[in-house]
Amino acid sequence: MSTKIGAEIAQLHDDSIIHWETNGIQFNQHDFLNFVEKNHGFNYQLWLAEDRARRDDKGHEFVYQAKREIDHFNQQRNNFMETIDAWFFEQLHPPLPSLCPVHSETPGMMIDRLSILALKTYHMALQVNRSEVSDTHRETCQQKLQILVQQRQQLQFCLDELLQEVHNKTRTFRVYHQFKMYNDPTLNPELYGKIPSSS
Repeated sequence: MSTKIGAEIAQLHDDSIIHWETNGIQFNQHDFLNFVEKNHGFNYQLWLAEDRARRDDKGHEFVYQAKREIDHFNQQRNNFMETIDAWFFEQLHPPLPSLCPVHSETPGMMIDRLSILALKTYHMALQVNRSEVSDTHRETCQQKLQILVQQRQQLQFCLDELLQEVHNKTRTFRVYHQFKMYNDPTLNPELYGKIPSSS
């Protein structure tokens, strides 16, 4: 596999946002890129749910439903982050931690961050192009947009660099399992405390 995929993933993120804004969420990629696309899709839905959760004019039920969606989308986002890492682990066969330095951030984590940066970049660009706001607002958002673009470019480079180092056996990573506890009724004390004990 090519270790230079940062730019390709960033382009997929950008294209997906534009497509989903017009046509709704659709997953069209295959194999590895399908995992990337789905992680991005859940981040996209998480972004929208986070916005809805901050509406104070829609009533408690509206906000409650948005927060439940946030839980669901965040869990799925993390699941696909792990799936991406497992795929890379299978493809690259990273060396043992005893043989080289361990990178604390995994490829899946970096791709997830690229997804979020793509969403921030897209929505900041919308702010730059708003006509009903002040020049100061647009100028401030333009400055933020430039920083976001730089951050994306740097992270793409860092992802490619990490993958090349893992390929060269000079750096390794492990699959970090998130083990989210709050959604599991057997692990969240607020949930299992309500389950009657069997006797």
